[in-house]
Amino acid sequence: MSKKCCSSGQEHPEKGNQHKQQKTHSHGNDEHNHDEDDGHMHGEASVNKPSWLEHWNLLLSLLILAVELVLEYGFEIHLSKPVSFGVNLVAYLLAGWNVLRLAFRKAKRGDIFNEFVLMSVATIGAFYIGEYSEGVAVMVFYSIGEWFQDEAVSKAKRSIKALLDIRPDEVSVVRGGKESVVKPADVQRGEIIRIKPGEKVALDGKLLSENASFNTAALTGESKPDTKYNGEQILAGMINLNTVAEVEVSALFKDSKLSRILEMVQDATARKSQTQLFISRFAKVYTPIVFFLALALVLLPYLFVDNYVFNDWLYRGLVFLVISCPCALVVSIPLGYFGGIGLASRNGILFKGGNFLDVMTKVNTVVMDKTGTLTKGVFKVQEVVSEGLEKSELVRIAAALEKNSTHPVGKAVVEYAGDSIGNTTATEVEEIAGHGLKGKVEGKEVLAGNLKLLKKFDITYPVELEKVVYTIVVVTVDGKYAGYITIADEIKEDAKHAIDVLHGQGVKTVMLSGDKQSVVDDVAKHIGIDEAYGDLLPEGKVEKVQALKDQGLRIAFVGDGVNDAPVIALADAGIAMGGLGSDATIETADVVIQNDQPSRIGAAIHVGKITRTIVWQNIILAMVVKLIVLALGAGGVANLWEAVIADVGVALLAILNAVRIQRVKL
Repeated sequence: MSKKCCSSGQEHPEKGNQHKQQKTHSHGNDEHNHDEDDGHMHGEASVNKPSWLEHWNLLLSLLILAVELVLEYGFEIHLSKPVSFGVNLVAYLLAGWNVLRLAFRKAKRGDIFNEFVLMSVATIGAFYIGEYSEGVAVMVFYSIGEWFQDEAVSKAKRSIKALLDIRPDEVSVVRGGKESVVKPADVQRGEIIRIKPGEKVALDGKLLSENASFNTAALTGESKPDTKYNGEQILAGMINLNTVAEVEVSALFKDSKLSRILEMVQDATARKSQTQLFISRFAKVYTPIVFFLALALVLLPYLFVDNYVFNDWLYRGLVFLVISCPCALVVSIPLGYFGGIGLASRNGILFKGGNFLDVMTKVNTVVMDKTGTLTKGVFKVQEVVSEGLEKSELVRIAAALEKNSTHPVGKAVVEYAGDSIGNTTATEVEEIAGHGLKGKVEGKEVLAGNLKLLKKFDITYPVELEKVVYTIVVVTVDGKYAGYITIADEIKEDAKHAIDVLHGQGVKTVMLSGDKQSVVDDVAKHIGIDEAYGDLLPEGKVEKVQALKDQGLRIAFVGDGVNDAPVIALADAGIAMGGLGSDATIETADVVIQNDQPSRIGAAIHVGKITRTIVWQNIILAMVVKLIVLALGAGGVANLWEAVIADVGVALLAILNAVRIQRVKL
């Protein structure tokens, strides 16, 4: 896959959150499209050919140049001027035909300030003043640099795509008691698929078998086996390890989490960072300036130099043109961002664009939801306390109402009730955000929720309930307090480590939760959170984040629930827990953590900082070397050989430096 060295700098059509310009989802054309006139040196038509075979003409040109130089400097055999011109012209056209063709087409359209025209002018000028071998060398080494740049960018993009494009081409589906092999796209929701040991899961679904172990590395970056049990969620991309497993499909092929992840990563390479956009704009201004400076270097000395020789100053102008090509910057910088996105993806962190790598480097405060982010979101009933009702009756009534909730607390109550619910159903159910549920059960008005719900309806309750540490579901019947159910969540194993890592990076940590302040304080104390706020409604979380932003802090918010989506949109960087996260939250987020490990938050910041460091190393390296050689060329010290070696050498060093990102271990 080729690159456009002097990109137009035009941003892609984007859509997203209107209040946050950086949070956009590009669905326009990638700047790396495949128009033959777009400035590409090489396309992908010959993707199955060996790279050296595709560039036979360039290698032949290099051979001719090498033979001529060996004859001239090794054996002191000097070709006559006509023969030398003919031999070098053949070598020149072999190496530079594509460059000349693109330069002509662009110039014909009025686009004369690009590196193809720049190199064409420089090499034709070298032939004009009789420096044939130097003209060929400039074109050969420039084209070799282009070749290596193309290969590096292509490899980076292929590695990103191959990382996640592991969806099987076929799947075994059980229909009418018989197993048949079909394409995953032909399987409907509710159908049963069968996965043999060693096979990849093609579709999301629910495990019907008693248990099975899966390798989830493609989704989470974690290679250790993950044992799933009957009824648990299975995701496309997992690899079945030990036994035949049957799965009831819950999502179409195009809607599977793996398909959405792949789409996110592919889109990410089209979303430019601010550094990339700046370099693109810089190149657009820089190239014409270079042309005019080179022209001035050739013509102005005529007015000030007594022994002015046109060919000598033309040569200096040609050196100036060669070394000034901005290719090293415009290629190595996007390559650095591709590498950062790929590194993060291999570790279960999905950046939706290079711009968000930049944003993460500026984050100095991480705000986190509690449930599902720092805790497992797997609630268990701890205690049932009733007043005026049997405990079993209290649980049955509460569970009948909570069956209408998708909140983990509600699910815990329903699971605890089990078969005791029977045919009991709730009607006229109303969910009161941040409070709980209201409805009718067997003709009685029932409330089930937190203490704020009772306060809202002016229902009195024992004051000792305020001191209960665990999450509490209070139940009322016909306006009277009837008892409560306590529920506890478990802190994730790496939550404390995650906070320690963030503190080590100089990042402040804040926890926001709709849970009771006592529960929030208890979790914060265990894992070392700097500040913790409980009893918050969704709008309360928004207010807290806005208040932190008003202090000038750069905020990353991490959450997983539907009600976290507005806060994620408001934060400078929104991070979603991808395993437990709701679709709305994942869609709104800029970064998705696939394995739900909070320790990946610090890793995401680390990837952003690594990428920024390498990108700026490349910028400084390229600018310093170019300025030195430009000065030497203008002073007549550097020749065309040194100019092209410096230009290509800087480009290759920058590319090798950018490729380093892909080998970093987190």
